Amino acid sequence: MRSKSPVKEPQSGFFDITDQLDTNHPLLALGREIDWSSLEAHFASLYSHLGRAAKPIRLMSGLLILKQLNNLSDESVVAQWQMNLYYQVFCGETTFQTTVPCHSTELVKFRQRIGEEGIKRIFALSVAIHGDAAEEPTVLVDTTVQEKPLPILQTQSLPSRSLTD
Repeated sequence: MRSKSPVKEPQSGFFDITDQLDTNHPLLALGREIDWSSLEAHFASLYSHLGRAAKPIRLMSGLLILKQLNNLSDESVVAQWQMNLYYQVFCGETTFQTTVPCHSTELVKFRQRIGEEGIKRIFALSVAIHGDAAEEPTVLVDTTVQEKPLPILQTQSLPSRSLTD
């Protein structure tokens, strides 16, 4: 069963973190640009109306984007979400959360649910937002770490001695 993404209340409370963060932060700017409702509409058909409520689509999609952006493991992105207010707001939270949003295995299940097409759709949003600026005009290859041939060490042969000598 699909759960709903958190919605910001018209009247902000004491613990509302969205008004206390730098609104120019790159994650918050990216979060404003992504069309989260289109993701939710696209993935809604993959959820049943029965059973335990699943995690919000924005949360799970946001965690996948953060994982990709920062080259993190499933476990790391979940742990860092708990500590990073910008991660929380990017994923749709409006109040500070002190517990992890999900178990890392739920990201695996979400990827299985949306399939390869869904993953491509999530990451295509970032490219669509940035347009041609997302493409690198040139690719630089660092060749300073190539293997170098080691000099062959000359060993002197020692005369063999028998144990009885």
